[in-house]
Amino acid sequence: MSFGRKTVAYFCMEYGLENSLKLYSGGLGILAGDMLKAAHDLKAPVVGVGIKWLRGYTEQVIAPDGRTVDCYPEHEYPYLEDTGVTVTVKIKGQRIACKVWRTERFGNAPLLLLDANLPANGERFYTSFLYGGGTEERLAQEIILGVGGYKALKALKIDVGTYHFNEGHAVFAGLEMLRELVEEGAGFKDAIEKVKERTVFTTHTPIPAGNERHPMEALLYTGASLGFTTDQLNYIGNTPFNMTVAALRLSRRANAVAELHGETAREMWRAEQRCAEIISITNGVHRPTWVAEPFLAEGLDPDGVWAAHCAEKRALISLIEERTGARLDPEVLLVGFSRRATGYKRGNLIFSDPLRTQKLLDGKKMQVVFSGKAHPRDLQGRQVIAELVRMTKEFPRSVVYLPGYDMEIGRAMTRGADVWLNNPRRPLEACGTSGMKAAMNGVLNVSILDGWWPEACEHGKNGWAIGNEEPASSVEEQDRRDAANLYSVLEQEVVPTYYGDRNRWKRMMVESIRSCSEQFCAGRMVREYFEKMYR
Repeated sequence: MSFGRKTVAYFCMEYGLENSLKLYSGGLGILAGDMLKAAHDLKAPVVGVGIKWLRGYTEQVIAPDGRTVDCYPEHEYPYLEDTGVTVTVKIKGQRIACKVWRTERFGNAPLLLLDANLPANGERFYTSFLYGGGTEERLAQEIILGVGGYKALKALKIDVGTYHFNEGHAVFAGLEMLRELVEEGAGFKDAIEKVKERTVFTTHTPIPAGNERHPMEALLYTGASLGFTTDQLNYIGNTPFNMTVAALRLSRRANAVAELHGETAREMWRAEQRCAEIISITNGVHRPTWVAEPFLAEGLDPDGVWAAHCAEKRALISLIEERTGARLDPEVLLVGFSRRATGYKRGNLIFSDPLRTQKLLDGKKMQVVFSGKAHPRDLQGRQVIAELVRMTKEFPRSVVYLPGYDMEIGRAMTRGADVWLNNPRRPLEACGTSGMKAAMNGVLNVSILDGWWPEACEHGKNGWAIGNEEPASSVEEQDRRDAANLYSVLEQEVVPTYYGDRNRWKRMMVESIRSCSEQFCAGRMVREYFEKMYR
């Protein structure tokens, strides 16, 4: 397809391109990295805009009692290129210099990174901690990303046709465009229409608390208001200022990241006026990054897939032993659960019924590997990790918590597990791209029908669904019902097939790869963005 000549500027707070480039916290960053890699593969005119984080996201260590300890070592990035450009933004009335770095080292479209950790800025460490600090620090980071990123593109003379805000963090780029237009003489509402002509937006989290809101006073104090009045800011993003609403009102088009997520997002924001319509473009993953080489081949046969999978499983078991000392059994069904530790993802759901859990784990029918980080301020997520660590002590031969979750662990688990478990409270999973990676490696998904899985699941053919799409009357009812359905599908379908019908299991692995590899790849996602959002 023809992508046109003008550049798409893709703004995101985090990027997961390679394990040594510690610029990401989780799924949002990994998606952004895959987006840039797929754009490079397709030779699509995309440039990424982000921040060079000195300390990045937490390097979380698990104490013996299950407590999470957050560490923030400094990172060096010797493979970034100096563009020679420095731009300035105003934060709390002070001019803050932002150096612009660039990298294409990882087979990605160009990525520009703003760096405010400069001697000229003194002790103002705005680009040290990804998602660190309180409201003022977060607004400062978002001014750097949005306003600084917009200025960097202009300074580098990049001909931008569309500004794409991946989540609301970059919305101040839209306000900076708006400020310029008003300064040039356009009326406020006419200027908004001109900004919308150039801007699109992707919304991710369906959790209300995950959609940032800032007090109007904080915008005025930090300078994020960019000279607009409180009435004008309210017109753009409400009071308090909602970053998602502002992005929806400053964009010509918006999208959710799965079909079901589109329904959820439209319902979530239906009361807001003057917002872009939200369509659905399901996420995809970069196959060369995440899929083991044997599964990229054409004409896969069941025995060959099984042999390649067993090699990946042994590699995962070796990694687990190296990192934890635990030695899992390669002959026992291995279930993987790897994602951000937070309450609604319910990492502990599989332990809801102690007797049924004990039969599966002590009976050597199943072993489970967990990994993931909790946000440093997510107390519920920390409690989930503590409970999972406690389970490793109760079932030391069958349950492992793999600390230090990163791209390396994510890659090993989505290649080496037999089953990929996903059981969030529906419909709170926006997409869940780890399940796509697992599916393309022949790892069979066992998942709630949430995120991407309703679009892919052929129950009993390429994986299994946990329950159905019928809504529950309460959170407690949903948890109870989903736990019962999880045990049933494990006991009655997954375990019997793995041990009693290995040929069927192999055929399901082939079907998982066949049915998911093209439909959920990042190349398809990028093409769809150009067809539906950037045109």
